[in-house]
Amino acid sequence: MDKERLPRWGWLLIGLFLAALVANLLNLVVLVPTVFPEAYRSITVITTMSPVLIYVGVWYDEDRQGYWRHSRARIIGDVLYVVAGAAIGSAIVLVALVDRGLPPFLLDVLAMGAGFLLSWGLFWWRNPDLYSSDDER
Repeated sequence: MDKERLPRWGWLLIGLFLAALVANLLNLVVLVPTVFPEAYRSITVITTMSPVLIYVGVWYDEDRQGYWRHSRARIIGDVLYVVAGAAIGSAIVLVALVDRGLPPFLLDVLAMGAGFLLSWGLFWWRNPDLYSSDDER
């Protein structure tokens, strides 16, 4: 794909839209009718969006292209860390706050914050050299 066709925010917008679409279809067809209560539907949306937020930046930035020289197994492991972090972070917040009477929008925003922070933290933990400045390298 040609990175120069769109600015970074354009690729990010497309990726987040597709991730939300996939997550909501998964919620609609599989998870909410069978497993998840309605209050926890945002976990799948956050979990599918978090790799997009991280990997669009890694893919788009020229100074982070060295990441793609890692083995396929390492990259898949990183993606699994990101997905697990997003799911765990958002689930912890929702489990702790869902019965507190907070508005659903606020619950979703808090869950997104926790899920994205934990997923990015786990990604950074596995790849600290990716975000170090040139002075530190």
